[in-house]
Amino acid sequence: MRGKDKLRKFRENLTFSNLIQPQTEQVLRKDHQLKGNWGKEIFGNDHPIILELGCGKGDYTIALAKRHPEKNYIGVDIKGARLWKGAKYATENQMKNVAFLRTRIEFIDSLFGKDEVSEIWLTFSDPQPHKPRKRLSSPLFLNRYRNFLKADGLMHLKTDSILLHEYTLETIASEGDELLFADNDIYNSGREMETEVKEVQTFYEQMFLAKGMPITYILWRLKAKEVKASL
Repeated sequence: MRGKDKLRKFRENLTFSNLIQPQTEQVLRKDHQLKGNWGKEIFGNDHPIILELGCGKGDYTIALAKRHPEKNYIGVDIKGARLWKGAKYATENQMKNVAFLRTRIEFIDSLFGKDEVSEIWLTFSDPQPHKPRKRLSSPLFLNRYRNFLKADGLMHLKTDSILLHEYTLETIASEGDELLFADNDIYNSGREMETEVKEVQTFYEQMFLAKGMPITYILWRLKAKEVKASL
């Protein structure tokens, strides 16, 4: 039954104009046709573009887009059955400032052009305990983001993983990037921060909170430097 439901979602995904699903050959060691053209081709405007990498079902992307209709949001994930929920919701609710992208994040700099993205959210990413290079806040991935994030663009990391939180702080320091804010327990520290950091919660975040696990947050700015695309 689950297999049939997944196939149904895959078929319906093909009908969503807000869900982009490039083939590997379109992004492997080459630029996708949408690179540099997301504002014009997908959103029809020049509003700031914000990415959520590893967005899962897209609940955080949807929530942020509701709060900020003056910005465009793109949720990125490789799991089509998960993206179906967000794409369907945005379609049924006529949310014009939301899109979803099904791809491996390793290909991300083949899909976005220089200065095309204003902010990146990493929400409850896999901490990859034994594979630090695969962490979405590793130098390998940060250098990919530098290729398309604006010079004043922001990075957000929200996680339940103390390992990933501390690793990211160390990486920010070693890369010479600009740390703007860090909190290792956002719901109990009493510190002020952007309202959406606390008020917008993913399904997994609610689950972690129910277990009494602390939620951490980091805000930082990447230092501009020449970086070659790495596929």
